[in-house]
Amino acid sequence: MARLAAYKQHHEQSEGACAHAIGQSEKAERALAQSEAICRAHGVRLTPIRRKVLETLYATRRPLGAYDLAEALAPDGRRLAPVTIYRALEFLIEQGLAHRLASQNAYIATFHDDHETTAFLICEECGDVNEINPDALSSTLAGLVQAEAFRPHARFLEITGKCSQC
Repeated sequence: MARLAAYKQHHEQSEGACAHAIGQSEKAERALAQSEAICRAHGVRLTPIRRKVLETLYATRRPLGAYDLAEALAPDGRRLAPVTIYRALEFLIEQGLAHRLASQNAYIATFHDDHETTAFLICEECGDVNEINPDALSSTLAGLVQAEAFRPHARFLEITGKCSQC
């Protein structure tokens, strides 16, 4: 809940659009349409609750916990049960539409570039998360795991530091 409040405060204090949010709306709309197509291709449903959770994650570049999501999805005061949020998040992760940031114990929507390796640049100052898919990182990691005869299930890297806006 504190994450969501800090995010809102940061963006309400800035005049006009926050530098972090530039282009976020259009990118989120494209990603949501792509998410729906992915679900159709997988033969699964993006139910209204799953869609609302995903829309909420796409609306911010910051990781949100399940309780932050429950608060954001309850503008009329009727909160969804945490188990409902966790089930929606589990579905979104299984479909590759969201990722759990272990270092933050929170979730973020992913933008689907079909890369094998995704790195999340997490700003320790403002909490912004930028998803990148560097090809050089993919090939380097592929070489490392092959040398160890390791078969990765997923390749996600979390890098913390300070973003260019801070």
